[in-house]
Amino acid sequence: MRRPWLTILALLAGVQAIDLNLDDPENVKKACRAVAKDMLTHYTGMNPGDVPGNLPDPYYWWEAGAMFTALVDYWFYTGDDTWNDITTQGLLWQAGDLGTYMPTNQTRTEGNDDQAFWAFAAMSAAERNFPNPPEGSPGWLAQVQAVFNTQAARWDAGTCGGGLRWQIFTWNNGYTYKNTISNGCFFDLAARLAMYTGNSTYTEWAQRAWDWTIDIGLMTEEFLFYDGADERNNCTQFNQIEWTYNSGVYLHGAATMYNLTKGDPVWKERTQNLLKATDVFFKDEPKDVMYERACEPINTCEVDQRSFKGYLARWMAKTTQMAPFTYDRVMPKLRASAKAAAKTCTGGKSHTTCGLKWSDQKWDGLRDVGSQMAALEVMQSTLIARVDPPVTNDTGGTSKGNPEGGAKPPKQTPGRFTTHVTTADRAGAGILTILMALFVTGTTGWLLYD
Repeated sequence: MRRPWLTILALLAGVQAIDLNLDDPENVKKACRAVAKDMLTHYTGMNPGDVPGNLPDPYYWWEAGAMFTALVDYWFYTGDDTWNDITTQGLLWQAGDLGTYMPTNQTRTEGNDDQAFWAFAAMSAAERNFPNPPEGSPGWLAQVQAVFNTQAARWDAGTCGGGLRWQIFTWNNGYTYKNTISNGCFFDLAARLAMYTGNSTYTEWAQRAWDWTIDIGLMTEEFLFYDGADERNNCTQFNQIEWTYNSGVYLHGAATMYNLTKGDPVWKERTQNLLKATDVFFKDEPKDVMYERACEPINTCEVDQRSFKGYLARWMAKTTQMAPFTYDRVMPKLRASAKAAAKTCTGGKSHTTCGLKWSDQKWDGLRDVGSQMAALEVMQSTLIARVDPPVTNDTGGTSKGNPEGGAKPPKQTPGRFTTHVTTADRAGAGILTILMALFVTGTTGWLLYD
């Protein structure tokens, strides 16, 4: 029997969950705004003295790119432009003059997957006709093309028959590791660029990336994905952890290829198989609620991994626009997961902080960007049927491209400080050289004398 006084006490205690009514789009938008606002309490990059686009420790650089993708989609789903300016500011700052998303202050940690997650934000901006950057800055499409060009140049046919390495720079741990998410991101970006531009070169690259993933054995017989393999054993031994976001990125890429090829039965079957395989990431109790099965049951989800299932939700929703036959299978799962996620959003001062384990349907005491972003992603994904599909160059896309973007690498080594040497500098250096020579002669003369 329900006791009204318990409900009253719960309200007084501030533990009332977000009231999510999936049949009322305005209610969903309101709930998404509350969750997004809470997520952004972690971000200070727009403040004077802070670096635009950076999240504070313990978050890695790539997760900020993922956050801005969520905000681009939030604007598109809800029509609320509250955070458009800081989104544009963060993306342009981190893209740099070449639009490659390779800022010098990230070279110690930046991998191919990190770079790609920023490119996803620019790709979504192009596909959704997000307000274009000011004149003089690379367009959203140009940024994605620049990232793609830098990554295509890194395709490593010398080991394991191809593929992208996890790390970009040789001095980083993981340089010999070819991980699934880096190659999956490259596949998805290639498919989406092919869709947007109609350029068959991107189509060929998408097919190459897909074939390599399958040939090397990163996709299992059950259409799930291992985490990666090391080139030092010719990619014959796999890290067999299966993450949600690997399935999500390949699912969306395959669905995009299905759409691009105007319903090719091969890509339809691949999309169907990949979608069916994602069933393992949804619980039977509560039914159809998504979870990160590699870490949630044993409480080992690290900072990065707390956001992963949000990307599966993102890409499942977008798959329904690329391959409409998937809608009836996708939406019950996203709706059930969104309802469960909303029930965890009772934490923090505003009682809108969301938990990691949606299946628990209560807040777990954690304040985390990834958990908050994942909840936002799954909640706003339920609005997918109410928005238009991605635009292309032929269907109203306004983003400016540059097929040669990123082709000219920076002249200076990443992280190295350089400055212009003047005549005065040279004169001063000459004087210092003479003084140093006299100093050395004087201090070593006693040796000669002795």
